[in-house]
Amino acid sequence: MKRKKLLWASSIITTILSTGAAIFGYIATNQLMYIKKKDVDFIYDRELKAQRFDEKWFNQCPKEELSIDSPNGYPIKGIFLKPLNTKNTIIICHGVTENKISMVKYARMFERLGFNTFVFDHRRHGDSGGKTTSYGYYEKFDVAAVVQTVKSIVGEDALIGIQGESMGAASMILYAGLLEDGADFYIADCGFSNFSELISQIMMKTKYLRTKIPIHLANIFLRIRDGYTFKSVTPKEAVKNISSPVLFIHSLGDDFILPYMTEELYEEKQGPKMIKLFEKGGHAESFNENQQEYEQIVSEFIENYVYKKTNETVVTPINEIRNAINEIPLDEMIRTAEQIPLDEKEIS
Repeated sequence: MKRKKLLWASSIITTILSTGAAIFGYIATNQLMYIKKKDVDFIYDRELKAQRFDEKWFNQCPKEELSIDSPNGYPIKGIFLKPLNTKNTIIICHGVTENKISMVKYARMFERLGFNTFVFDHRRHGDSGGKTTSYGYYEKFDVAAVVQTVKSIVGEDALIGIQGESMGAASMILYAGLLEDGADFYIADCGFSNFSELISQIMMKTKYLRTKIPIHLANIFLRIRDGYTFKSVTPKEAVKNISSPVLFIHSLGDDFILPYMTEELYEEKQGPKMIKLFEKGGHAESFNENQQEYEQIVSEFIENYVYKKTNETVVTPINEIRNAINEIPLDEMIRTAEQIPLDEKEIS
């Protein structure tokens, strides 16, 4: 009799635990796959008030709206801004919860540097299709489609660059490192190096999820529901395969994607590369807080690593950079980071 009771109790406990794991896995992956996006009007008004979106220039600028077929089966919506009579073009990839309008701020800078700009909405953002956000896994295929389309318009002899911010930087690196190194240069702004590690850090900031068990559960459910795992989104592995020059940018005040992740990307990248860590700015705020210096760094990078065709591989020594700035220790940044859930954090 006692044995039957023990078996019943064990069966009930197992059922409860299994049900709890299933509920958690479903909720966690929902939070990732359907992360709450910023309202389109909010982004427009925010950029306008911050004077990062020049509405008069945008309205007068020669432009072409494009709809590109994603290999994943939905339209990718973008705007080709053509203020200059040039083939040279920058493709800009926005961060999660943002859209193409938030990236127009870079278009004026690249206009001064001699480039036209193509801004587009990632899957499930802005006007583009797609049911889920995958933080670079499916987005990298869309970047490939965008690059191929832009090249078909401007010609193979054009100088093509890609700039990515946050998730956009990760998507760009995954594209260039795993699919094709199809651009002449790349600018990775506040990208993450390891998605699993990033999610783990976010969960560890909460009061109730300070173990790695939820990560494993979410990983299993993500594979079942959306066809990929956290390991599939590891830019620091992909970056090893990129031969074209890469400029890495981050702000030391970023408490969402910590600056050490950009340092990891820089260390893993072989060949021509450059890094800049700004003292001012939080997540995706390097340009917002340091516009003149930001443009100067990008200009120097393009001049020294793109226009100058040399056989010598030149890199910026990481030790010199660390000695030149007051770098925030990693353990201090983790301790002081705000405990904000993923769906409530203002991220880009």
